[in-house]
Amino acid sequence: MRQAIFLDVDDTLYDHLSPMREALEEELRLPASFPYERAYYLFRYYSDLLSDREGLSASPDRDKIANMQKQRFMLMLADLGVTIDERQAGRLQAAYLARQFAIRPFEGALQLIEGLKRKGHLVGLITNGAGPHQMRKIGALQMENHIPKQRIFVSGVVGMAKPDPDLFAHVNQVTGTLPEHSIYIGDSWRNDVAGSLGAGWTSIWFNHRHAEPESELTPHHVVSSYAEMSRILLGEQAGE
Repeated sequence: MRQAIFLDVDDTLYDHLSPMREALEEELRLPASFPYERAYYLFRYYSDLLSDREGLSASPDRDKIANMQKQRFMLMLADLGVTIDERQAGRLQAAYLARQFAIRPFEGALQLIEGLKRKGHLVGLITNGAGPHQMRKIGALQMENHIPKQRIFVSGVVGMAKPDPDLFAHVNQVTGTLPEHSIYIGDSWRNDVAGSLGAGWTSIWFNHRHAEPESELTPHHVVSSYAEMSRILLGEQAGE
């Protein structure tokens, strides 16, 4: 049966931790023992929390977005016992932004996308963020060689953001697909798991950072690699 299979972008298609880690290392000279995995989890947690609270993922309000970007660094570091001021947070955001476009897809990501297409499935992307910013990252990943633009949905362009189930319903409407035949792959519990399940989609939680569930929801599959995704979605070992 032909299915619609959509992927998240940040920390699902590529390693989103690396630019944050490099920014923290450059600006704060943190010790090698600093818990970067935990820092990344908190960074995403506060980014999602603040964005959801202010409706920023589908908003063009640059001042509010800039404030959120600084606050997420401050809150994340405070939880880990490091205090910074807004000026330092602004420098961290600038350093982080400068590194966001030197990215490449995770091992196995492109092979999975092409394998799904060969089997006749409809493949696309759904991502939160400002349109130009997310599209620049998608361009850096050279996704235009693999996924048509009409199947790339960015919250800042659509005007709705994950975890709002209306965004997933909008994707179904535009692509002529049905929720019961749709699958979403993403790393964020709040945005990706809760959002896709709320829309009646099959949810694959890409938990490659081994995070704990944030609620009683149950994704249909939990995977930590693209090899596992390939076994589930293609019925074969990655690379075969």
